[in-house]
Formats: sequence, C-alpha cells, structure tokens
Amino acid sequence: MQKIKSLMARQGLKSPQESMADISPIENFRIPSKEELRELREQPIDPQAEQEIIDSIEEVYFSSDSFDMVQYELEKLPPDLNLQELEEYRDKLKRQQAAVSKKVADLILEKQPSYVKELERVTSLQTNLQLAAVICTNARRQLRCAKEGFTEASLGLLANQRRRQLLTGLLKSLRTIKTLQRTDVRLSEMLEEEDYPGAIQLCLECQKAASTFKHYSCISELNSKLQDTLEQIEEQLDVALSKTCKHFDVAHYTKVQLAYSLLGKTQTAMDQLHMHFTQAIHNTVFQVVLGYVELCAGNADTKFQKMQYKDLCTHITPDSYIPCLTDLCKALWEVMLSYHRTMQWHEEHDKEETAAPSGDGSSAEGSEESTVGRSYVKKKLEHGLTRIWQDVQLKVKAYLLGTDMSNFKYDDFIVVLDVISRLMQVGEEFCGSKSEVLQESIKRQSINYFKNYHRTRLEELRMFLENETWELCPVKSNFSIAQLHEFKFMGQCRSPSVSPSRQPNLTSPEVVSLFEQYHNGGNPFEMQIDNKEEETEDVLASNGYESDELEKNVYQDYDSDSDVPEELKQDYVDEQTGDIPVKSVSRETLRSRKRSDYNLNKANAPILTNTTLNVIRLVGKYMQMMNILKPIAFDVIHCMSQLFDYYLYAVYTFFGRNDMYESSGLGLISSRLRTTLNRIQESLIDVEAGSDSAGPHPNPEERKEKVPSPHLSQLVVLTTSDTLYGLAERVVATESLVFLADQFEFLQPHLDTIMPAVKKPFLQQFYSQTVSTASELRKPIYWIVAAKAIDYEQMLLMMAGVKWDIKEIMSQHNIYVDVLLKEFEQFNHRLADVSKRVRIPLPVSNVLWEHCIRLANRTLVEGYANVKKCSNEGRALMQLDFQQFLMKLEKLTDLRPIPDKEYVETYIKAYYLTENDMEQFIKNHREYSMKQLANLVNVCLGSHINKKARQKLLAAIDDIDRPKR
Repeated sequence: MQKIKSLMARQGLKSPQESMADISPIENFRIPSKEELRELREQPIDPQAEQEIIDSIEEVYFSSDSFDMVQYELEKLPPDLNLQELEEYRDKLKRQQAAVSKKVADLILEKQPSYVKELERVTSLQTNLQLAAVICTNARRQLRCAKEGFTEASLGLLANQRRRQLLTGLLKSLRTIKTLQRTDVRLSEMLEEEDYPGAIQLCLECQKAASTFKHYSCISELNSKLQDTLEQIEEQLDVALSKTCKHFDVAHYTKVQLAYSLLGKTQTAMDQLHMHFTQAIHNTVFQVVLGYVELCAGNADTKFQKMQYKDLCTHITPDSYIPCLTDLCKALWEVMLSYHRTMQWHEEHDKEETAAPSGDGSSAEGSEESTVGRSYVKKKLEHGLTRIWQDVQLKVKAYLLGTDMSNFKYDDFIVVLDVISRLMQVGEEFCGSKSEVLQESIKRQSINYFKNYHRTRLEELRMFLENETWELCPVKSNFSIAQLHEFKFMGQCRSPSVSPSRQPNLTSPEVVSLFEQYHNGGNPFEMQIDNKEEETEDVLASNGYESDELEKNVYQDYDSDSDVPEELKQDYVDEQTGDIPVKSVSRETLRSRKRSDYNLNKANAPILTNTTLNVIRLVGKYMQMMNILKPIAFDVIHCMSQLFDYYLYAVYTFFGRNDMYESSGLGLISSRLRTTLNRIQESLIDVEAGSDSAGPHPNPEERKEKVPSPHLSQLVVLTTSDTLYGLAERVVATESLVFLADQFEFLQPHLDTIMPAVKKPFLQQFYSQTVSTASELRKPIYWIVAAKAIDYEQMLLMMAGVKWDIKEIMSQHNIYVDVLLKEFEQFNHRLADVSKRVRIPLPVSNVLWEHCIRLANRTLVEGYANVKKCSNEGRALMQLDFQQFLMKLEKLTDLRPIPDKEYVETYIKAYYLTENDMEQFIKNHREYSMKQLANLVNVCLGSHINKKARQKLLAAIDDIDRPKR
C-alpha cells in the first residue's frame, strides 16, 4: 500500500486511469487492468480468506521500494527443481497477487470521488493565475515608461553630484591614510633616537586618527599595527627603564618617566622599576662572581653558568676573594646610588609639580589624581629602600659565608672587615638599616677567624717569650703606640679605610654622606687599594728606632760624660721627626736625679722588649677588628685580656716565682695578685702540657683554649752575682709589663665605649684585678735580687761575735755596721753598672732599696735576738750601731722614710719595758717571731724580773704562737 501511495504522490493529480497508465515499468508490481479489476470484484471471495492470503505474504515484500522480488524468488529456488512443487508455489504467489490487486482496486475506487473534487479546484486556481500574469505584465510596462521619463532624466543628475562629493571625501581620507602609513618609518626613527615621549605622542595621535577611518579594511589593519608598535615602544621603554638601575642619567630617566605618564602607566612603571632593580642586583653579583670563578678556573668549562649564586660563591679562591668582594661592593654601590638618585629625581619632580600654579577648576580632578599617583610613587620608593638593601645583604651574606676565612692573613681579613664596615655604613645612609644580616654573617666569620687567629697568636707569644733574652728595645723618647700603624685607626673618622690625609675636611660640623660625596662619580670602595699601599710602609722606621750612634750614647752613664762628643751633650734632635725636646735638660739636673733614679740622658725613654712591642701590635690589630665589627667586641677584649694575662704570668714565672716569700713575712704578694695569678693558671695555662703524664687528659675542648706554661730562655742567666742576678733582664721584663699595663690603661676609655653594656663589668674587673696588679710584681721579682745582693748571713755571723754584756757605754760602733754599709755601697755601684745597660726607673730603685733595707733591718733584729747575754750598755751599743747604720744609709739613698726603722728601734727599746708593759708588747707586736720575743724575755728582761714573771711571759708567747701551728 505504501508503494501505491508514494507512486500516486509522485505522479501528481491525474485520473485513476491515467495514474494507472503512467506507473513506471521499473516497478516490479503489476497493476491489473480494468477488466481484471472488474473480474476481481465480481469474483466472490471471502474477505477473511482474502485477508489471510495478504497476511501470508512475506514481510520482505513490504520492506522498501528498491526490493527486487524477482531476484529474491530466484535465489529461494532449491538446488534440485521439482516441477510439481514449483507449480504449486507459483499458484500460491498468483493467489497472493490476486488478493493484493483486488485490495488495491477496492481502495482506488473508494477514493475516486475525492480525487475528482480536488481536480476541479486545481483547474480553478490555474485560471486565476493566468489573470494575475496579465496584470503584472501591464504594470511593468507602465513602470518602464516612468523610469525613462523621470528617474533617468532628473534623479541621475542628483546621483552624480552625490557620487562626486563621496569621491572628494574619499580622496581626503586616502591622503590621510597615506600619511598614517608613512608614520611607521618616523616612529622607528624616533625610537632609535630614544625619543620615547615623542614616539608615544605620535602613535597615540595616529591611533586617534585611525579610529575615524576604521570602516576601511586597510585602516583596521593599520590600527592593529599601531597597537603592535605601541606595545613594542612599551617593551623598549621597559628596557630603557632597566638601564637606569646601573647607570642613572637624569635626561634619560626624565624621558622615560614622561613617556610612561603619556601612557598613563606611572604606577606600573614604578612596579617594573623595582623588579628591574631586584633583577639588576642578582645579575650584577652573579656576573661579578662568575667572572672571577671562571678566571681562576682557567678552563673553558661553562658549568659555572648553570650554578646557583650561592653555590658559585663557594668556588672563589682565597687569592681572588678580596678583589671579588671589592668589585661586588662596587657594583652593588652603583645600583644603590642609581636608586638613591632615582628617589632624588622624584623628590625634585614632586616639588616642581607642587610649586607649579594650578589651573582652572576643571583641572582639580586631574590634580587630585596626580597627587594620588605621586603619593603612591613616594611610598613605593620608600618601601623599596628596605627591599633593595635586604637583597644586597643577602647576596653579600651568601658570598661571605661561601668561603672559610679562618686561615686568611690578618691584613686580608681586616680589609674584608673594612669593606663590610663601609658597606654597612652605606646601608645605614641608604635606608637607616643596622644591617643585621651582614652583622650576623660577618660576626660568624669573625668569631671563627678570631678564635683560630688568637690561638695562633698565643702560641706565637709563647714562642716569643721562650726565645726572649729580655734585652732592651731602644725606641724614641717620645714613643707612643699611636705611632704604630695598628693604632692609626683611632685617629681616623668613622671608616678606618680612609687615612687621615685622605679624609674630607673635618673642621666642618656637617658630615657629608657617601651618596653626596660620590654623587658625580667615584666609588667609596676604591679607597682600599690606597690604604693597602700605606700599610706597606716600613713599620720599623715609623716605630721610632734611633740611629746606632744615638742608641749607643743613650745608654751611657751620664756621670762619665767626658768622652761624649759635645754635640751629643746638647739636646738631641730626633732624626725621624726633627723634633727638639721642649725643655733642655742640663747636666746638673741629670746629676741631681742620680740619687733617686738610675737614669740616662733620655729620662723618660720607655722600657720595653720586642715581645712587648709584638703584644702591643697584636692589641692594635685586635682593636682594629673590634672597631670595625663591634658585635664581637667582648670576644676580642676577652682575648686581649688573655694576651696581657699570659705576659704577666710569664714574667712572674720567669722572674718572680719563689717559695721563700711566705717565710719572709714581708707580704710580697698581695691577696689580689695571688688571686689573679691563680685565676690565670686555672683558666689559661695548660698545666698538663708541661707534665710527663701519659694518661688521658680531661676536657679536650677546654684544653684547646689553654696554652702551655712558657719556659725561660737558656740564654738568660739569673744566678750570676756580677749582673746582680739578672737585674737588667728583670728590670726590662717587669718594667715592660708595667709599660704594657700603662698602654692598656690608656686604651681603657676606647675599649669602654665599644664594650657592650652588659659585659662592661668584665672590663672593669679586668682592669681593677689584673692590669692594676702589674706594678705589684716588682716586689716579688726584685726581692730575689735584694735577698742575694747583700750577704746577710755574714752580718749575722759577725753580730754573733760581738760582746753585748759590756759594763760601760761605748762611743764607737761595731765593725759589722761598716761591713754592712760597704755591702750597700757595692750594691749601689752595681746598680750604677746595671743602669749603663738599662735605665732603672725611680720606682724600681725604691723597691730594690726598700727590700735591701728591710732585709738588713730584719737581719739586725735577728742578730740582736741571737744574743745570749746583754747589759744596759750593750743595748745602748745596739742603738749606737743602728743609728750609725741609718746615718750612712741616708747618704746612699733618697728613700724616705727608711723602711722598717721602727721595727728595729722598737725591738731595741723593748729591753726597758716593765713586766706588764712587756705582756702588752707581746700581744701587740706579732711581727716579731716567737724566738725574738722569747729572747727579749730571757735575755733582756732577765736582769729586772723574777723567774715566775718570765715563765708567765713565755707562756703568753707560746699562746700567741699556738694558733699558727
């Protein structure tokens, strides 16, 4: 049925007969003829049977129009054909065909009335269409007449005029377009000339003009090209902005800022500028370090370029460390100077804009926007100061910590400290920073270096002391530690790297900052080379050594000046400085000094040794380091104190250690000095290093900080009486220690200003308990000389031979007094002989005479205490002897009062005391020994007290002595 309907629709409106006739023969379905239809209708067929036949047709026949039923049936034939079966199957197909044909015929006949009715309507429509075609033809003919008569004749003129006007405008536009297209060349020229504001102004004008002609396709392309050009200008502008980070040029930066203001991107430019500064710092330091690393590597290997900056810093060799650091700081200075000048430019620019008179009210809004922009730029620049300095610190920190500087030479390390100190000064002036990062990193390196350096210096000091022959080191009379290069920094300004001759004028109260000083060129880190050249001068010459002739004559006895040339008797002129002493010293004055001071013609020439000079120089070096790097001030001062401690301990060990001090009863070593010596021995002296014990030593870390006790050089002989038991060496050693203590006292104010407040008690304790005890060593050291210089034993023997129980008063003193005085005269001459080698200062001669006199007086008391029998006349003889001794002694020495004079006189006068007074005397005078007191009771008082009283007094003496045992 579907096939039938589709065929009918394709054929259009025709009569059923026509429709039947027109069916394409391609169709495999044959339509029955009229007679057949009639026959089919006339044949009585059961409708149900007919439907069953139709239903029995296979579905494939209804599948599609292109179904080839003949092919289908042929393919179904079996391989072995049976005629009977074929005929039966053919009859079946005929029945099915007949049923379908009958059904189709019924349906066609059923719809025929509707078909006829529709055909009539189509005929009517065809008639109407023919009428409409006639009307249209007439209308077109009339319109053609109107066009020829009106439109072409009149409106054509108007159209031509309009076309002319359009073409005139087009020509103008084309000329403008031609100009626009030529601007590309001009823009390139302006960019080459770095006229960025002009290029941007021209580009913006072109864009404005192009927007007017954007309806042209060529202009739309030009507009996009202009936009690309503008972006290219921005890129070149960004490159130009980055150039200002290393070398700031006012004219160049002014152009760049004007260009950005034309673009309306001033704030963006500021953000970009800070990014460029950060990048410039990184690139600069990397290239500087890379250059030195590759130079030292000496090969073409480029692996260093791929390294991180921190790793690259570890490849710097010690030889190239300081030049690289200097170049690094120079490069970073250029960047910071550019930033500083950038800020100055903006400050001046803001002042100009603020001072410029404002326009009318319409510009108020624009002025407000400009103010906001300036405020943003100002805050951004101020904030950038800290960021840039932080970047600089981190880069330098990585460089500092990349190398172990513990084995650097001292001068090299001082240069490193000096450079970093100058860099920190730059940071303080740059943004007011205290440079905590730099301080911490250089502090770490300094402590590491300084511990190693100090340990080596202590070992060197021990070596110096053990090889020191304690000969005098002759220096100028006006010698001062300020003449040493190591202390020149104390007279300089803030940075030690600038020598006094190179400092700016210090008379002006205003301090010129580094950025102002080097505004127009130069670099604050270039002074290092000049400073190093200065330090290569001859140090010995600057230390003030005299010429050989002066040196020889300086130490001659001025009493025997008959052989001295006349020119040397005059005031000498300093060869090095040309200085003439302010006041001339006459020969009479020199002679008058003889009694009190075994002096030379250089009255105040310092007594010091090469070792002393070495320690002083070390102190100067330590102070240089401390002055540059204040955070390690305590560590440095502590090590300085160890230098002094070790020197003091060495002098005491060499010349002052003796077990007879306690038995002398003279109190030679004060409790303060003893405490100091014990402290030094416990904290600094490695006692176990000198012992032969092979056992394990405890606390190896603690032993690292200690130094073995020094040993006196074998060249120094202290046992010869001809040299007064090494008095010259003792004087040089002791007085050089006192001189060293004086230098420490001189430096105390400077150390006090550098020492952190919390550590100042250590400094005060060091000075009060150690430095001030240096002069106290004179007593124990010179006591040994005094104890051996005079034969006290001989005097005791001679006193024992004197008869004291005489019956009459004598007018002549005993011979032992003359012998003792002769000993003192010999002692005086031997002192004069020693003074030819080395000046004996007044305090030294006083101590020596005091010791000798004290020992003599104690010997006298001991001799008097050995007397077995004594009368009143014998006691008077004792007084006579003692007075004779005092009278002659006062001519030999200016020491007043005579030491222990009362000690002898009181003992002699005790003979005349009564029993009660004697008991009180025993309680009050414990300076006398039990033997001496017992002698008073037994011998002296025996004549006027009874035995019972004597026993009582002896018991009192025994009670006094018992607590001592």
